[in-house]
Amino acid sequence: MSTNYKPGLKTVGPRMAQLLTALHDRSQTTFTLRDVERFTGLGSNLASSLIHKAGKRGLVSRLKRGLFVIVPSELGSTTEYSGNPYLVARQLAGDAPYFISHASAMELHRMVTQPQLVVFASSTRRIPSRTLQGTEFHFVLVKRAHFFGTAKHWVTKQEFVHVSDLERTVIDGLRQPAYCGGLADVAKALWMRHKDMQTVKLVDYALRLRVGAVTRRLGYLLDLYAIAPEGQLKRLRDALTKTYVRLDPTLPMEGPHLARWRVQLNIAPQELQAIRAT
Repeated sequence: MSTNYKPGLKTVGPRMAQLLTALHDRSQTTFTLRDVERFTGLGSNLASSLIHKAGKRGLVSRLKRGLFVIVPSELGSTTEYSGNPYLVARQLAGDAPYFISHASAMELHRMVTQPQLVVFASSTRRIPSRTLQGTEFHFVLVKRAHFFGTAKHWVTKQEFVHVSDLERTVIDGLRQPAYCGGLADVAKALWMRHKDMQTVKLVDYALRLRVGAVTRRLGYLLDLYAIAPEGQLKRLRDALTKTYVRLDPTLPMEGPHLARWRVQLNIAPQELQAIRAT
């Protein structure tokens, strides 16, 4: 491997080769300056200089201050690369509890048909949203008591991220439909994977969350699609108060009120029923 520095060419010197080998052996695509120091034995100043030069050569790309990603060699002369977005979200969360959520979880669970342009993650710590090389990362703050219903999703053979499970993904969508494309998209996700879900778990999650809007929307959809026994629907109805909420909070306050579920039907039932035929 060449040790000469040539701008625009992805040449690799011995120190950089040492770093890349160490990262490859650990199946690690993202890394910090501390990793550079640990794997190369360089001090902080020399480690920073090494990565600065590697960035110019297109070997690595900077995600944020102190965090970098290896640029795959097959990308040729590309010098900007953000890596797998879900692994990047995990890195942005740092040591904070997190899970991939909302529309991004729907994508991982094959509950959507369109590619998602924003990566959503939930965390018990307030993490600023940011855009990295064209990809927007949006973190949703959740209470510690609401941190449940997660699973591991293996992004590669060696690396995984935490993601909301099927049922929790639906519950989050019902709570914040705006982060999932709207209530109709959440309903479609529910119908697409309802045979793989446990209705008892859906109801348990909704009642555990103790958010009235979620209880109402879930009950309405389970009832509309006839995918829950009456006993589970009754558990949800027993938790209702007299307050009404919009079925889709992203749409105007219009449409009839349904007393059974205390919802204002600002989406026509026929529109939601049509989802089953798609």
